[in-house]
Amino acid sequence: MYDSFMMSRKYGVGEVWYNEFMLPESLQAAIDALALLPGVGAKSAERFAYYLFKSDEKIAAQISEALKDLHENVKLCPKTFALIDASEEFSKLYLDEGRDRKMVLVVEEPLDIYAIEQTRNYRGTYHVLGGTISPIDGVGPENLHIRELISRILEDEVIEVIIATNPSVEGESTALMLEKMLHEKFPELRVTRLARGLPLGVDLSYADQITLSAALENRTNL
Repeated sequence: MYDSFMMSRKYGVGEVWYNEFMLPESLQAAIDALALLPGVGAKSAERFAYYLFKSDEKIAAQISEALKDLHENVKLCPKTFALIDASEEFSKLYLDEGRDRKMVLVVEEPLDIYAIEQTRNYRGTYHVLGGTISPIDGVGPENLHIRELISRILEDEVIEVIIATNPSVEGESTALMLEKMLHEKFPELRVTRLARGLPLGVDLSYADQITLSAALENRTNL
């Protein structure tokens, strides 16, 4: 009797028990949907769902409309794999005549582009790999946009590729693989990587091994 009265719902963090008659079905459905988001646990999903319920319904309607339009109106640029409007053929950054197409900065995901753009110090173009090599997750070089990068190097007569993968184990492995492959295919191509090292205000004892190794490799003269 008790087992049939109670039910288990699993979220991103741990397991939470609910009385199946405790919450209205639509509210529970909203909680379950929000809990699918990365970094959103059971309690956060509950707070978000209840906030949307008790707030002006226009807020929920606006969010719902935006999410509905997300897949319809956003696509990947077939050249750079950056995010673009569905009505666009290529990325505005790629078509910008003020950009140097002979310089390509390679990133893991589309949103990484905007982090670089905020510096206002880069005037080349971009190429999004769509992830990193991760054997555990079944992601190999063939699953990334590497073939398209090679095509761009040939078509745009690229003279420099800047590898800007994240400072993670997967990011470092992907960068090393790219560096080796590009040198083999294009001996004259300049392949560089973003400088890595210790950020200001961080104690050595709190720095991870990858950051410390990069700091040693990129040390400068005083």
